[in-house]
Amino acid sequence: MVNISDAEWKIMNVLWEQSPSTIMQITKGLHETTGWTKHTVMTLLKRLEDKGAVYYEEGERAKQYYAKIPQNEAVVEEAKSFLQKAFKGKLGLMINTMIKEDALSKEELDELYEILEKGKSEE
Repeated sequence: MVNISDAEWKIMNVLWEQSPSTIMQITKGLHETTGWTKHTVMTLLKRLEDKGAVYYEEGERAKQYYAKIPQNEAVVEEAKSFLQKAFKGKLGLMINTMIKEDALSKEELDELYEILEKGKSEE
């Protein structure tokens, strides 16, 4: 799977929401929150292209960029990577830490409980 940096995630999120997109569309969409110029976006797109995460097709006036990897696959891989780095791959340790630190609201705990119950019933 592709290792995507934090900056590259911003580009990927734009492409997952709206494909195809041109460099100028991506720049305009991210400029307010990132301050990135067209050149920064071009650099990040080139890196993502080299990693096999995006591709482009020649448009009438500009390249049309697309995400090459599905969002759900990238999210799962990122979650696995984070879990491995921060909690030695142990989901229980992560959840226990979040509960002990009061990092989860009652609504989030209820949602987690529902997810676990659904997973249990699907076995």
